[in-house]
Amino acid sequence: MKQMTPAAIAKACHGRWHGPAELKDREVTAVTTDSRKVTGGCLYIPMKGTRADGHDYIPQAMEAGAMLTLTEHSEGVSQYPHILVESTAKAIQEIAGFYRRVMGLPVVGITGSVGKTSTKEMIAAVLSQKYRVLKTLGNFNNNLGLPLTIFRITEEDEIAVLEMGISHFGEMTDLADTAEPDTMVITNIGECHLEFLGDRDGVLKAKTECFDYVKLTGTVILNGEDDKLGTITDVHGRQPVFYGMSPKFRVYADNIRPLGLKGTACTIWIDEESVDVTVPQPGMHMVMNALAGAAVGSVYGLTMDEIKAGIESTESLAGRLNLIETDRFTVIDDCYNANPVSMKASVGVLAAAEGRKVAILGDMGELGKNERALHREVGRTCAGTGIDLFLTVGDLAEEIAGGILEENPAVQVKHFASAEDLLAELPGLVCRGDTILVKASHFMHFERITEALASVNKPEA
Repeated sequence: MKQMTPAAIAKACHGRWHGPAELKDREVTAVTTDSRKVTGGCLYIPMKGTRADGHDYIPQAMEAGAMLTLTEHSEGVSQYPHILVESTAKAIQEIAGFYRRVMGLPVVGITGSVGKTSTKEMIAAVLSQKYRVLKTLGNFNNNLGLPLTIFRITEEDEIAVLEMGISHFGEMTDLADTAEPDTMVITNIGECHLEFLGDRDGVLKAKTECFDYVKLTGTVILNGEDDKLGTITDVHGRQPVFYGMSPKFRVYADNIRPLGLKGTACTIWIDEESVDVTVPQPGMHMVMNALAGAAVGSVYGLTMDEIKAGIESTESLAGRLNLIETDRFTVIDDCYNANPVSMKASVGVLAAAEGRKVAILGDMGELGKNERALHREVGRTCAGTGIDLFLTVGDLAEEIAGGILEENPAVQVKHFASAEDLLAELPGLVCRGDTILVKASHFMHFERITEALASVNKPEA
C-alpha cells in the first residue's frame, strides 16, 4: 500500500512506534481488523466490540503473518512490532484519511435518509462507463466500514464512490473528515434515526456536517424536491447542483412512463442536453436516484450516452427492491431496512404491479418518541394504494394496520405479533400469481419471509 509504512502510520494516528528499525519504512500490504483475515505483511488493527476485544487476538494475528499491530496497551504485545495509540477506533479513521490523501483520487460521497445504497450503485454504474471505480460494498458505510473501504483503494482505481451512513450528531464530521469528498450527494432528509436526531431539522443538521469537509473546489449535489435540502443556497460560496422533476433544476426528468415492475422510462435533461433512458428498477424514487447518477456523471465529464448506459446497467441488490421470480409468486425483496419514506415508496412500487398484490410490512426502528404516530401515518397513506391484502408484523406495525383500517375499513388487513406467527399461516394467505412486497427494518429479520416465499416451488435452472 503506497506510503503506508509504520513510520507514516504512526505519524498519521499520533502513535508511538515500537519495533525494529528495518521495518520502519517498509510498506504494509493490507489493513484488516479481523484476525482471521490476516495476510502476510498486513497491518492488524484490533477493535473493541460488544462481544469481543480484538486486542485479545493480537498474538494470533502476528503469528499469521501481520507485519505490525496497533494497540491501546503494550502489555502482552511488547515482543511484536506495534504502534501504541490512545484509541484504535480513532486511529483507523486517521490512518484512512492519510491513505485517502496519499492516493489522491476523486471521491464521491453519498448520504441521505433513504436511498443511499441504491444511489451509490447508480452513481458507480454511471461512472464505470468511463473510469475504474471503487465503491462501498454492503453496509460498510459507518466509522469503521468507511476506513476499511478506503483501504481497498489501489493505484489502478480512478475514482471512489463512498456511502456515508450516520445515526448520531458528530458521526458525519468523522466520516467526512476521513473521506474529504470532492463531490457530495445528499439524497433526501427523511424521518429516520429520530430517536437520536430529534426531528427532520436535526437530520438536516447532522447530514450537512459533511459540507465543512467538501473540497473548496468541489461540487454538492442535492435532491431539489426535498423541502429541507431546497433551503441550501450555497456551500463554500458555490451554488449546489439540484436535481428533480422540474425544468427549474439543472438536472431533471420528464416524459415519465412507468413500466410496472420492469422500471420506468423517462427523458433526462442536463442543461440543454437530453437522453431517453429506461431506469431498470421500478418507482419514482429510482428515477430520482438515476438523476443523482446523471448529475455526478456530468461533473466527471461523461457524455449523455455514457450516462444512459450506466443507468440502464444498474443491477438491484438483495433486500433493496430486488425482484425474485418463482413459478408461483413475484417477490419484491425490500427487507434490508425501512423508514416511513421508504416504506411508502415501496408500497407505491407494489401498487404498480399487475394482478393480486400483497404487502407484508413490519416494524420500523429508531423513530423516536413519535414512532407509533409515524407507523399509523404510513398505514393511512397505504390505505388508498389499491393493495389487495396487507399482512403486518410486530408491535409497532400494528399501528400500520390500524392506520389502514382507520382510513379505509374495506381493505383486507391481518396482523401478526411475530414473523413466526405469520410464517405459520402464510401458505394459506398467498395465492399463485401474487406479487408480494416484503418490507421492514433490518432488526425484524424479514429475510426469513423472503426466503420462505422464494423457496416455494422454485423453478429449475
